[in-house]
Amino acid sequence: MSDIERLMKEINKFRDDRNWRQYHNPKDLALSISIEAAELLEDFQWLSSEEAIARNKENIKEEIADVLIYSLMLCSELELDMGEIVREKIKKNGLKYPLE
Repeated sequence: MSDIERLMKEINKFRDDRNWRQYHNPKDLALSISIEAAELLEDFQWLSSEEAIARNKENIKEEIADVLIYSLMLCSELELDMGEIVREKIKKNGLKYPLE
């Protein structure tokens, strides 16, 4: 079992123990990813990268985790393999942006 699969099991157990699956349909998971990404942006608003990291590093870590958790949950809900779709996208980006 891969690290991602183990992580997914932990996330699903947390969700299922709280009976939250009913709220985790693809649309709402996609919305949640966007909301959490916006919260991540707030940590950087009006600050340089260096200032934002110095002031908000703990919250930045939490918001990144939220984005990743919701992304993994969406992949699970859509029966997508996270590793596979990321590798496919890297390959596609390599064709779109070849080395010169």
